[in-house]
Amino acid sequence: MAALGLVTGAAAPVETKFDENRAWKFLVDQVEIGPRFPSSPGHLKCRDYIRAEAAKHADRVTLQPFSHQWSRGGRLEMWNVVAEQNWQNAKVRVLLCAHWDTRPSAEMDPDPTKRAKPILGANDGGSGVAVLLELMRVLKGLHPDLGIQYVFFDGEDLGPSLDEMFLGATHYAGRRDIPRPDYGILLDMVGDKDLRIPREPNSDYYAPAVMDALYAHAKTAGFEKTFPNVLGPEVIDDHIPLNRAGIPTVDLIDFTYPAWHTHQDTLDKCSAESLGIVGRFLETWFRKNPLWTPKPK
Repeated sequence: MAALGLVTGAAAPVETKFDENRAWKFLVDQVEIGPRFPSSPGHLKCRDYIRAEAAKHADRVTLQPFSHQWSRGGRLEMWNVVAEQNWQNAKVRVLLCAHWDTRPSAEMDPDPTKRAKPILGANDGGSGVAVLLELMRVLKGLHPDLGIQYVFFDGEDLGPSLDEMFLGATHYAGRRDIPRPDYGILLDMVGDKDLRIPREPNSDYYAPAVMDALYAHAKTAGFEKTFPNVLGPEVIDDHIPLNRAGIPTVDLIDFTYPAWHTHQDTLDKCSAESLGIVGRFLETWFRKNPLWTPKPK
């Protein structure tokens, strides 16, 4: 059993159960699989790893298959992994999501000879998944009226251009055969050692109530250093198709990351401490506000 902790610096300290070392192990496991882009040797292995770990704490885990005719050749098969806790009968439903695929090229690498090679994606791909897998353990059974759907998106980073990215989120957003979330929180690139997650402008535009509530919580719960209430870089990410489909979703992302889309996006650029900060931030949010929604219920 993981040790309990207290979030210090908060107006009223909150007991937390999020174990950053468990989250770190999830990150290490993904990176050890290798590149995890569609059609790569590690793709199915990572999909099945996430599905198996999620099944330990979910009521139900399903796959959402979809395909894409890639401009770089061949039709690619992809899968969102969807894990649910108390989803069907909940009064308030929240989507927690991250992408699990990695970039098949390293176009930002300083070495031109390496730009066509796939990256390991420790932070960009692995970190959000690692936090969600540990959150599943600590949030299970939190409130009888709260339902959480954890969605691990595939095809976010395929590329090379934006019209071949965010494919899993676009597929999920187009589904009408599942209960719709009241709001969503996307985690992307949250493992950086020098972690700082300001307000993302597209999130402010599409989901201002969610942003205001989360950043107010950051201040009162002692997370303001990592989540400063200031605008950061504008990011096009999986939250865009979700918002356009009517699911108010925010992107928690540290986009000031020099290793982005390079071969330097490795474990040594990440830390268990950063994963723990994000995990405890969200755990305390749900412990204090399990039935919050951006609109009256």
